[in-house]
Amino acid sequence: MPWTRCLEEFREVWLPNVTISGLDRVSELLEQASPLLIHGMFTHAMPRGCLATHIAWHHPKTTHITLDAGITWLTKIARLNPATSETIKAWDSVGLSNWELRQELLTACRNELARREKLPVNRIKTHLEALA
Repeated sequence: MPWTRCLEEFREVWLPNVTISGLDRVSELLEQASPLLIHGMFTHAMPRGCLATHIAWHHPKTTHITLDAGITWLTKIARLNPATSETIKAWDSVGLSNWELRQELLTACRNELARREKLPVNRIKTHLEALA
């Protein structure tokens, strides 16, 4: 599969750092092949952004950032270098036009949502972590 490293990084590094609302939003955009989900740049004109930007706009530590939200989320939250991220490189090379990559990312998001639904939730801990 040509997207192996991209999908491994997405599942192992991105998804553990994505909020449920971020997963919902990215899933919706991928499913619809939405023009709001862009590639080749982090942000074009709000509300258009790349995967990382839409995730960042739904994360409590980066929701207030506009243009650099995706870069900030990648570096500060996911602790990835945007220039070397396998997911960013793959997404920027084909974006929404490649339905196979789009479907793989969507499946990964849905699987992560399903996994989280099975976990017991400590809402106080989750809230405190979001504020930290």
